[in-house]
Amino acid sequence: MILDKIVAATEKRVRDAKAKLPLSELQQQVERMPITKDFPFEQALQELDFNFICEVKKASPSKGIISEDFPYLDIAKDYEMAGAAAISVLTESDFFLGSLQYLQEIAAIVHIPVLRKDFIIDEYQIYEAKLWGASAILLIAAILDDETMARFYKLADSLGLSCLVEAHDETEVLRAAKIGARIIGVNNRNLKDFTVNVNNSIHLRNLVDDSVIFVSESGLDTAEDIQCLRDNNIHAALMGESFMRSTDKVAKLAELYGPIRHNTFEGNYTNQDLLETYETYKVEGVQTSKEEMLIPREPNPLTEPRYEVKIKFCGITQEDTVPVLLDTQPDYVGFVFAQSKRQVTREQARSIANSLQNTLQDATNDKPTSYVGVFVNETISTIVEIAKTVPLSVVQLHGDESVDYIETLRNQLQEQELESCQIWKAIQVQSKEDIVPWKQVPIDGLVVDSYSKEERGGTGKTIDWSLLEEVQVPFYLAGGIGLHNVARAIRRLQPYGLDMSSSLETNGQKDAKKMRTMSHIIKTVTHR
Repeated sequence: MILDKIVAATEKRVRDAKAKLPLSELQQQVERMPITKDFPFEQALQELDFNFICEVKKASPSKGIISEDFPYLDIAKDYEMAGAAAISVLTESDFFLGSLQYLQEIAAIVHIPVLRKDFIIDEYQIYEAKLWGASAILLIAAILDDETMARFYKLADSLGLSCLVEAHDETEVLRAAKIGARIIGVNNRNLKDFTVNVNNSIHLRNLVDDSVIFVSESGLDTAEDIQCLRDNNIHAALMGESFMRSTDKVAKLAELYGPIRHNTFEGNYTNQDLLETYETYKVEGVQTSKEEMLIPREPNPLTEPRYEVKIKFCGITQEDTVPVLLDTQPDYVGFVFAQSKRQVTREQARSIANSLQNTLQDATNDKPTSYVGVFVNETISTIVEIAKTVPLSVVQLHGDESVDYIETLRNQLQEQELESCQIWKAIQVQSKEDIVPWKQVPIDGLVVDSYSKEERGGTGKTIDWSLLEEVQVPFYLAGGIGLHNVARAIRRLQPYGLDMSSSLETNGQKDAKKMRTMSHIIKTVTHR
């Protein structure tokens, strides 16, 4: 059988590796590494309602060569941009043409956890996985007896490695559960004859408790396949060939994940419901808060509008950025008037805005562009003057502005016939309590950013997303949103908007390629 041949080849490969680097020396190298027990692989597989482990695989015994041209680093980065929870890297070299080098290099360049996928038959391979950067390993029940599987599981756990314990039938699933496996993957492909039954994982799901992370492996290709897994309480899919053959991995994963349903707040109101209703009330002069106007209702996925996210490209400083802004058409263009390396004068902002507006009119493009001015503890008179000069659609406050300050600013904007100019407040979030005071403040938008002692935004530091998962007001997400995590941020948090600046730059200047790529990812993920 093919499985026996793979195991035999693996035994030889391990012997050869030990001859070059004895187990004792390998162990010493691993012992010098920091060991943490946060298990990022497991955390990632629980972040969304459904998660994907995307596989970097050059070949397989059943399909032969999958990728003649094998740019494995580009493939891994594409998976991350697409919003994969984790990446699986084949390291078996004889039948799958894998390599530990692939594992090491991929783990070094991505921000998401990496699984070493191999035929683990010796503890030596577990130490290898740790040394070369893996966050998890694969243990295959079909090639390990109970005692060995339990021993390997315990060793991996002591090294801070998660174990995806792979089973194929009822007996193997129960064996995996017996050793306390926190992640069980059911292979829909029979490793003895390589036949595939995509319903195999569904049939075996009810054998283990809901607390066990359950993964379906192999034979999956369509959105219907994934929806069927979701309907049967399966948490994740490990997919290789389908992704490997896709030329646009962002689009492929978006197709499989399906439309993103609206995030709901108190009373099941969506972001759009909340803001639009509040705006209407504000214009009509009705004194109310966002919380007071909520009326409980059940969302209807068939009639709810499709989820969309507002896009803001901030820190624009040069007119040569106008062509890419025209191509990408963000909802908002941001100018920083506070002290910053991205600071512009009102004249520069007005010139860029005019240039963009004139170009849009020449192109007969009817999509309006809104301009946002970013201020930090600025005088109200200066803000109002700049808002009128540019002109601005939004004033974004990044300082220590109080409620009284905001109310005075709004009154003065109205006096200058700038009633439509919105006021957003940016806050630096260290804990969930930082958001609470702003729930009922009369602002038009809340921008949540990562905390920094030195700077007020634009740091590139990623905010702790777990602080935002139960936020009951719509927000614009800032703080370290880049190409590597924007897709996952949208799916996990469903923010009302995204505020990006430093992630769009190369050497301190806005990068047209990054801006176009960012726009493509966002629009693909949200099916815009």
